[in-house]
Amino acid sequence: MSSRTRSVLAAASALSVFALAACSGGTSSDGGGAQAGSDGKVKVVASTDVWGSVASAVGGENVEVKAIIHDPSADPHSYETTADDALAAKGAQLLLSNGGGYDEFFGKLTEQAGNAKKLVAYDIAATGDENEHVWYDLPGVDKVADQLAAQLGELKPAAKQQFADNATAFKAKVDALEKRLEELGTTHPGTKVVVTEPVAHYLLASAKIADATPKAFSDAVENDTDVPADAVSAYKQLIATKQVKALVNNEQTVTPLTQDVVKQAKDAGIGVVGVTETLPAGVTDYIGWMTGEVDELAGALK
Repeated sequence: MSSRTRSVLAAASALSVFALAACSGGTSSDGGGAQAGSDGKVKVVASTDVWGSVASAVGGENVEVKAIIHDPSADPHSYETTADDALAAKGAQLLLSNGGGYDEFFGKLTEQAGNAKKLVAYDIAATGDENEHVWYDLPGVDKVADQLAAQLGELKPAAKQQFADNATAFKAKVDALEKRLEELGTTHPGTKVVVTEPVAHYLLASAKIADATPKAFSDAVENDTDVPADAVSAYKQLIATKQVKALVNNEQTVTPLTQDVVKQAKDAGIGVVGVTETLPAGVTDYIGWMTGEVDELAGALK
């Protein structure tokens, strides 16, 4: 997600104040000391609500999760940490970040976290790909869940089996989504789409759906630079001639150009699939979020 103007519904501002607590029933903005809370819960701090929701799914009632980025309009690339963020990190027992250059602000916080355990999703997923949006890499998310269960089990041995069971249940749901994506690829062989940004790269790869976007187009949009005229022309030609089945649009980044191509796709009867980088307003869990996006992709391919 770049630092360009975001398209955020008015309701997002009102709902975002509740999003942090939604990551976990025990979530608190109180950093405290680097010890379990008085209720015995393990204190986890995640860089975004995406990973906070995964930590909550694995930790269940035994964790207290704080997500630093919990507002749909916030950009992890340009986020500036606050004193409250530093206090939370200092009191954390486990820190979970995305990595891969996506949430570099979190590095400053980990330096203040003392002996807290540290997990980096990008490193755990080990995709061999430079794309940083690894929460869309479902097998990689499974690996993160396993690592979370293991680390939480060390921090609270009495709940080790519960963490393992929670991870197993979570992964079963993730695997079901991966299977649906694979079935989409089988049902729609040779399908091509265009994207406004390569955010859902791994999701499309799981479905064996080819991204036909001119590289110069998506690179320019993501890096907040002008898209070359020939790339815009080639992109629009793919839509006009219906060489692609859908347009996958990052709804959290809006420019006149992305608005233009989304309108063109809709006018041409090509499905527009909305994706995001953080949990949309009103959505509190990873599985529900991913299910909605897979449903939307499946609908666009009909």
